[in-house]
Amino acid sequence: MSIKHSLNRLIILTLSLAIVPACSAKNYQGKINDAEVHLVDYFQNSAGTQALIANMDKLNIEHSIVMGLPVIKKWSSTEPMPPRFVYGDDTPVYYYSYTDELVARGIESLAKNDQKRLHPFLSGFNTTDLNAAEHIERELEYRPGFWQGIGEIITRHDLLTALTPGEKPRANHPALTKVYTLAAKHQLPVLLHTNITSQRENQPIYLDELKQVLHQHPDTHFIWAHAGTTATLTRNLDMAFLYSTVSKLLADYPNLSILASWSLADVMIPKGKVDKRWLKLVNDYPDRFMIGSDVVGSFDYQYTSLALWFPLLNALPTETAHRVAYQNILDALPANQSH
Repeated sequence: MSIKHSLNRLIILTLSLAIVPACSAKNYQGKINDAEVHLVDYFQNSAGTQALIANMDKLNIEHSIVMGLPVIKKWSSTEPMPPRFVYGDDTPVYYYSYTDELVARGIESLAKNDQKRLHPFLSGFNTTDLNAAEHIERELEYRPGFWQGIGEIITRHDLLTALTPGEKPRANHPALTKVYTLAAKHQLPVLLHTNITSQRENQPIYLDELKQVLHQHPDTHFIWAHAGTTATLTRNLDMAFLYSTVSKLLADYPNLSILASWSLADVMIPKGKVDKRWLKLVNDYPDRFMIGSDVVGSFDYQYTSLALWFPLLNALPTETAHRVAYQNILDALPANQSH
């Protein structure tokens, strides 16, 4: 989720792309899908699914995985004006199940052909509630065949976690163990956000939580958002451990895929130059990486965010680039889709 550091980077990239046309041979020319679109922001506002489809048409994006946000920012009586940014003050966020209904209604308002281009994930549940799996089951029964994944499940997420009152979520929480089992039962992929470390520890202190989940749920396909990074982490730490950590996880757990979205580019493509170790890793596991924009509520920077990955896509063999940019996203989805 964007903060000032990443917005500045996106602004710089936008200016550079304004000079180089999107059709330039310097850019990746193949098909693109988007593996992470949040239809709403932290106030549950949205530009709407019609705007998303129009933007996808403009950018030649064929499919997007879409979801809400499981929390909403509170306007506290201690604040003289409503917050404009989730991290703009210290008032909390709280779990907001209605986000899934907003997503569903937005998709259902579209023409059938456009509905088929959006692949909704269900996210509106409390990740520390032992009843979470039962809530998800009810949603799946209410719209049979509609939901195509679960997530983004937000567990350890530095600033956002700090604003979430009560029990703190973690990837191996007992409530989520039941959710992962349910996901396997319905053959739904799980998009999981769990930071690999804290803001001050330059080592993977939360790795065992993720490994436990992957080991105990081999039939559940996990898509790890940003490979456990956020802009806060990449700004404060060198993250040198991440390559070996991800390499070992991919080798040990065939049920793990990596969602390459904005903050991970700081590690894989530092200063716009692809790290050769990561390039080899993607080549070694061509079916296990996908790209996403991680746009939140509005979609004007969807292309800019996806374009962060052009250097990687340009450096990959054509077939591998196609898999990362397009095919792996579709292969992660269940076969039985109703809309």
